[in-house]
Amino acid sequence: MSGPRQDDSIVELRGVWCARGTTTVLKGVSLSLGRSEVVALVGRSGTGKSTLLKLINRLLLPDRGEVLVAGRPTADWDPLDLRRRIGYVQQDVGLFPHMTVADNVAIVPRLLGWDAPRVTDRIDQMLELVGLPAGEFASRRPHELSGGQKQRVGVARALAADPPILLMDEPFGSLDPITRAELHAEFRLIQQHVGKAIVLVTHDMAEAFALATRIAVLSDGEMALVDTPRGVARATDPRIRTLLAPLFEASAALERAQ
Repeated sequence: MSGPRQDDSIVELRGVWCARGTTTVLKGVSLSLGRSEVVALVGRSGTGKSTLLKLINRLLLPDRGEVLVAGRPTADWDPLDLRRRIGYVQQDVGLFPHMTVADNVAIVPRLLGWDAPRVTDRIDQMLELVGLPAGEFASRRPHELSGGQKQRVGVARALAADPPILLMDEPFGSLDPITRAELHAEFRLIQQHVGKAIVLVTHDMAEAFALATRIAVLSDGEMALVDTPRGVARATDPRIRTLLAPLFEASAALERAQ
């Protein structure tokens, strides 16, 4: 599947090569991300998924090829200006423990110089969006939250300055299955509301199928396939069938149980 038209792409990787030390991590990778699209990056550990995220927000520059955000090579962006356009959610959330929930959510708006009433309104909006009403949660500190609540605050913080792009690196990986399923449902509702361009890194193929518009499969630093969940499910490439095997086994076990 070719993906969004070039005019609709907010992020593009064009023939990107990237090495870390003596190891070539990405090998000629191309990928486009449309506005309001969710692309899940899947693959074994060490295949370059997190490296690809770091290239998008200019923590790394490609050795060859180009990474473009909003039509400009990342090398031409001021790093801070670029990162203010990109929200980031990670597995360990990274909330500041000495700050309240409200102050954690307000970090980027305050850095951008928003006035106090606007910041307060935005805190209220974001906490309401992720299902944590400000009246109950704004004054809490991270140690007073469950794992799922911390993850919701992380999403609220990433969206607070209304960035057009959201990068999510294993955001639900440390959660129990029930909480993860609940957050998947919340994620879909939030995306319907905000319509961001999202790159989601996950090891969980079921998660990729549940949340993504398209799935990008990395294998040994190469892009094995980029397609819709339906297209990936039908793929015959053995590299992809190996990743799908646990999903099919779980489905078969469920059918036997019924």
